[in-house]
Amino acid sequence: MLRFILNRLILVIPTFIGISILSFGFIRLLPGDPVDVLSGEHSMSVQRHDELLHQFGLDRPIWQQYFEYLWRALNGDLGISLSNHHPVMQQFLQLFPATIELSICAMVIAIVLGVTLGMLAAARRDTWVDQLTMGGALVGYSMPIFWWGLLLIIVFAAGLHWFPVQGRMDLAIYFKPVTGFMLIDSLLSGQKGAFQSAVQHLVLPSVVLSTIPLAVIARQTRSAMLEVLNEDYVRTARAKGLREARVTAIHAFRNALIPVVTTIGLQVGTLLAGAVLTETIFSWPGIGKWMIDAIGHRDYTVVQGGLLMIAIVVMVVNLIVDLLYAFINPRIRVQ
Repeated sequence: MLRFILNRLILVIPTFIGISILSFGFIRLLPGDPVDVLSGEHSMSVQRHDELLHQFGLDRPIWQQYFEYLWRALNGDLGISLSNHHPVMQQFLQLFPATIELSICAMVIAIVLGVTLGMLAAARRDTWVDQLTMGGALVGYSMPIFWWGLLLIIVFAAGLHWFPVQGRMDLAIYFKPVTGFMLIDSLLSGQKGAFQSAVQHLVLPSVVLSTIPLAVIARQTRSAMLEVLNEDYVRTARAKGLREARVTAIHAFRNALIPVVTTIGLQVGTLLAGAVLTETIFSWPGIGKWMIDAIGHRDYTVVQGGLLMIAIVVMVVNLIVDLLYAFINPRIRVQ
């Protein structure tokens, strides 16, 4: 087991270096000069322009800028924002709980509904239940996030007035954040209506963000279940007189968990990517909206730092998924 863990940890090193190169290089392919963007509509002398380039370290050779960036990143320093002059790591840690809270709620919806619908479709193969479920999953996977989000806003916010469309809490409610997770902080505050407001603000963006992962998990669960439902041990369990629900939920589903867990782990990247659009549509104050604003300002340090931190989160989740394999299937530990 220890060797299995060490092998996975060793693979993280080249992955981290590759991601740092991509995050550093892609932002420099964007057109425009960050110093010119900072000046706005005001003219700037050539001398002042060169001074700011030197101050931000953008006049140095690219390879030197990269190695300085990599060394600072390894020491937990992602630099200073070019637009507001605040530490990038500090901004990331302040905004990341909002994205994590939104992603967790979306993932819970996707896992619960996706696994349930996938198992139901597999148990009712080639019936109207199977066709309706998989048809709905295909529609959910095909819908663009921005279109689906705007549609829900029109129906449930502008039309029915059931849910708010921006922010994380009503403006009339104020309390000092403790954890950064609004659901937890609203409960700790003890204010009447705070938790309800936090839930209402989470519903629409969570549903929008969960749609694509839900569809993928449902289809993968159905596929994995169909493979194991025809195995000999499943037929043996049925021959013993066990109820079909017990055979499906325990004997079959446990052996179908490996591909399902893999799919769930891969959807973390999809959630964080989808959070960029979702947070922009619903004005959700997370890292997605933060990075969109940084791209508009050509804020090199924010974009490359945000990309690197998101990639690290995805790597950690994938590492956890790899380790879960060993607990789900003991044969992996033996190998």
